[in-house]
Amino acid sequence: MQRSLCNQTDFSTFKGLAMITLTIQSKCLVFLKAGLIALLLSASWGQAQTQWPSKAVTLVVPFAPGGGTDIGSRIVAQKLSQLWGQSVLVDNRGGAGGNLGLEIVSRAKPDGYTLLTGNVGTQSINPTLYKKLNYNPDTSFAPIGLFAELPFVLAVTPSLPANSVKELVALAKASPDKLTYASSGNGGSPHLSAETFKIATGTQILHIPYKGGGAAMTDLMSGNVHMIFSSVLETSAQIKAGKLKALAISSKNRVSALPDVPTLEESGINGAESGSWLGLLAPAGTPQPILDKISQSLQQVLAMPDVQQLLIGQGAVAKGGTTAEFVNLIANDRKRYAKIILDNKLVVD
Repeated sequence: MQRSLCNQTDFSTFKGLAMITLTIQSKCLVFLKAGLIALLLSASWGQAQTQWPSKAVTLVVPFAPGGGTDIGSRIVAQKLSQLWGQSVLVDNRGGAGGNLGLEIVSRAKPDGYTLLTGNVGTQSINPTLYKKLNYNPDTSFAPIGLFAELPFVLAVTPSLPANSVKELVALAKASPDKLTYASSGNGGSPHLSAETFKIATGTQILHIPYKGGGAAMTDLMSGNVHMIFSSVLETSAQIKAGKLKALAISSKNRVSALPDVPTLEESGINGAESGSWLGLLAPAGTPQPILDKISQSLQQVLAMPDVQQLLIGQGAVAKGGTTAEFVNLIANDRKRYAKIILDNKLVVD
């Protein structure tokens, strides 16, 4: 009896120990599996960042094709594509002064495969100009770097009987609101440049907004509108072909693409200096290693002599710099244009 009882007790003890052991082993397996999964995910994400880009990258241009932002973006996109060995596809998403394209990028997955070309209008003007935006201009994007400065030119349709700024101002004052100026859309830098010119010259000129610079340029050449402030990048070819007349450069200095065209200041107009710039941004939350790689690649592109010459030949200036410098440029221009917008009550609903 004692031996039987002893055997039974031993069996129960071993059974209990076995159950405890199995329970511990099961828990250990769960922890091991969880750790292994986390390790694999971490390694996979790290590898994805290292190998980025492993597929085509989309560069959203928030304006219609044919404008200065579009032209400059395509120059850079082609070179980035060559560097990365992956297509960089330009996706024009014009509308609402660039806000539509920015909204699309703000909602994109922050993995580096969706980028944005921003300009002075989208990043520095719109936050004050528009009462409501469907994204946060301060937190929805990760600035990467500047890549071009775009001096503006005051151009008129060839049929307009004005061959200088002085003659244009006299014509405008003789017939208030009879002359018209085109822009790529309400609130863009071309729009504000023209408004600044009107204030500086005391003229009344009617604004005709278009859905992009290309459409505005077509109507200007055909004589449907009289004048425009537009980037030299966008207009130099038409000016050289005699399809437009260039009256003045609105930036501080003359440009090599149009060396015979005087500045507004040289033409006797003070306080009307204007222009734009182009820079790359990504959705907020894009991993820093990817942002760093894009920034480094952008600097490589801007250092290429053919890119510099191509931009200069079109009236733009290849302009790089650090991310911090780009952030400061956006902030400083926002303060500058906010004063112009609010002082002249140019807010768009």
